[in-house]
Order: sequence, then C-alpha cells, then structure tokens
Amino acid sequence: MKKYRGIYLKNDKEIGLMREANRLVSTILDMLGEAIKPGITTMSLEDIACKACEDFGVKPAFKGYHGFPFALCCSVNEEIVHGFPSEKRILDEGDIVSIDMGVIYQGFYGDSARTYPVGTIADSTRKLLDVTRESLMLGIKQALPGNSLYDISRAVQEYAEGSGFGVVRRFVGHGIGRNLHEKPEVPNFVPSGLPGVQLRTGMVIAIEPMVTEGSHDIEILDDKWTAVTKDRKLSAHFEHTIAITADGPQILSLS
Repeated sequence: MKKYRGIYLKNDKEIGLMREANRLVSTILDMLGEAIKPGITTMSLEDIACKACEDFGVKPAFKGYHGFPFALCCSVNEEIVHGFPSEKRILDEGDIVSIDMGVIYQGFYGDSARTYPVGTIADSTRKLLDVTRESLMLGIKQALPGNSLYDISRAVQEYAEGSGFGVVRRFVGHGIGRNLHEKPEVPNFVPSGLPGVQLRTGMVIAIEPMVTEGSHDIEILDDKWTAVTKDRKLSAHFEHTIAITADGPQILSLS
C-alpha cells in the first residue's frame, strides 16, 4: 500500500474489499431504518446490528474500540455522536436518532452513519436532516484528485452555516482502510492557518458532517463517550466512506 504524506493510497483490489465492507454497513443501516419506530428501545437496534454482523460473518468495528462497549453509536436528539444503546432509552414520536455503524471485512473497515426520523417529525427538524445530508453530498462532490481536502470542508461548512445551522468542530471525518481512523482528518469546517492536503487517486476517506440547530459547542456526558450539544438543541449526523478515483468520487457505503 503506497503512502502520500502519511496517507495510505489504496489499489483497486483494496478499494474492492472496502466497497464490500461498506456495502454491508449500508445494508445493516437499511435494516435498522426499517426497525426504527416509536416505542422501540435503542438497545433493540444494537441487537439487530449484532445479529446482522453474525449473519454476514463480519466483526462490528466499534465494539471494544478504545473501550467503546457497543456495536452501534446510537445518538438521540441533542446527542451528537458516541451515544450508548440502552434498554431504558425508548424512542418517541418526533425524535431523531443517529446511527453510526462500522464493520471489519477481510481486514478492511467500513463506516457510515445516518440520522433517522422517529415517526412524524417537525418541519424544522426535517430541515436539519435534509441540510446535513445535502452538506455531505456537496462535500463529496469536491473529493476530486487535485482539489484540496479543505474544498470538501468548505462545501460542508458554507452550506450548513448558510442554511442557519452550526457545524461541530470537535469531531471530524477521517481516512479509513486497514484501520478505522487513518490520516487525513477531514474537518467539516475550514481550519484557519493550516495548509490543506492535496487529494490524490487512491485515497479513501469518511466524510461525516455533524450539524446542530444551535451552537456548535459540545459537552461530554458522565459516561465519557456521549457527546451532546451544549445548548441541548438537536443535532444530525450523516457519513459516507468514499474512494477518490480518476473518474471522481465513488461512494462505497451504498447497499
């Protein structure tokens, strides 16, 4: 595997394995989306994901990673990321729930996230989800060989903030491959005073905007994992793993 500025460049075979890893993640996210409804516990979603990993013969990527105890990051409403599934957390009509999921397939990682409505949600909440999803897609369009990494960041930030929302700074996207987190970091905002990395064919990155209804300031709860908005306003999170190719960006995390 070649390296450029500390970033692993994947060949076609490696990208093919990552495409399968990410396809399985996307398939599991489809299954979870079908199960989400008012009255369900977030732990029941964890159970579905773990059973699917067994059926597909893959390992859940997050379980045990730096001590994280679950297969899913399951974050409800004001929770941004790294929320714990729980038997006590029952989803209510009008909630939103972000599911971040990863697997390991033949030594390579897949990683993707979606935020789901629970039943009928408010129009303002629907706008938050739509803007977050669209900011991801606009970022992906900038993932072209020769562009700067921060062209992705700028596209996400300008669209989300231009739509009246906040962009979380504390957590960012990342390279991915044989490791869940590789270089480079992929921020959803343009850092001041830092040079951007030039994008090259063979890079595989996870782009994951985390967008808030209010301030981008966060807090970490007592479990040492769950990140919430400091003002307790809603947050949404969408993520795709993409490969940068001569023909443009390819989304790997599709069913």
